[in-house]
Amino acid sequence: MRLEEIIRRPLVTEKGVGKKETERTLCFEVALDANKTQVKTAVEKMFKVKVEEVRTATFDGKLRRRGRFAGYRSDWKKAYVRLKAGEKVPDFAEV
Repeated sequence: MRLEEIIRRPLVTEKGVGKKETERTLCFEVALDANKTQVKTAVEKMFKVKVEEVRTATFDGKLRRRGRFAGYRSDWKKAYVRLKAGEKVPDFAEV
């Protein structure tokens, strides 16, 4: 997989911004079939930083209804990437 396929988008939420500022942790939506080593190498190459730890969580798609029509959202995966001490935390606008 290419780097753009592994890391889909940064997740900019209140919790994610708090982790970024206090714990040097970045939060991304990643491909469902991407493993931790692929996420680590993709972040290191895209942002030119050293990664200490990667944690992932997989979420099932929720049931959504529009009147009598029902469907499911897609399943998705989140990755928390902690940078090594001394690394500059990148802004997502720099990429």
